[in-house]
Amino acid sequence: MNAEELSALWRERLGSWAIPPEILEKAPADPWGHHPARFATRTDRALAEPDHGPTMTRLAEALPEGGTVLDVGAGAGAASLPLHEHLGTVIAVDTSPEMLAALGPKADKLGVEVIRVEGRWPDVASEVPVADVAVAAHVVYNVPDLTGFLRELDAHARHRVVLELTHRHPMSWLAPLWEHFHDVRRPVRPVAEDVVALAAAMGFGVRVEEREAPLERFGTLEELAASACHRICLDPARAPEVAETAMELGMWPVPRDRWVTIWWESSEKTRR
Repeated sequence: MNAEELSALWRERLGSWAIPPEILEKAPADPWGHHPARFATRTDRALAEPDHGPTMTRLAEALPEGGTVLDVGAGAGAASLPLHEHLGTVIAVDTSPEMLAALGPKADKLGVEVIRVEGRWPDVASEVPVADVAVAAHVVYNVPDLTGFLRELDAHARHRVVLELTHRHPMSWLAPLWEHFHDVRRPVRPVAEDVVALAAAMGFGVRVEEREAPLERFGTLEELAASACHRICLDPARAPEVAETAMELGMWPVPRDRWVTIWWESSEKTRR
């Protein structure tokens, strides 16, 4: 299939993850929402325990001394601030002002300049300067218009674009609980290979590296149950029931994800 067909298929498959309206309207809180504190903790850990996996490696080798990183879906900077020893500026794009606010003090402490851009990529791309490298870590499963997203990432990188994502949709682990509590079967696609296929069809010289996730998803069964209640639209008071069910279904401990790094030299670099 060509890029247009693959893009349409991605949008269709991603749309199949929508939560049924009759369940969503009874949700105690937004099941798709994220807590800034969790992202801040993730960044702190990334700084304290540097990850030498393929994502950081591919970013570091393409980043000139004192260079700039465009971090799309930046959160609190877990995908960019660990490069601080060679990093001059982070251009942080995120829809959450709370996330961008959490990133600021961490960057200041490391002596890294931050340009904050609040908004959704690629809607705000025209407001963003070109950087040396661009990264989007654990973002693409939230992106219906993946073609526009990838095209603008490429256009805003002088040297390299790097994506990091789970091999399967990050909510896939919840499938047994969705079926148990709501009699809802969750989709299987899209997966990382769909991103690779689309990027290749767009003409990018895609390279792929895969590994086991360096982090456990949850530290305790109680943490799993609280997260599951949030994600599958259950009252938090049902967490003990969810924990018991997870044990019965063989969901604890949760196996580690497979993380995929997708990268290519930017079009600007390949034209030089």
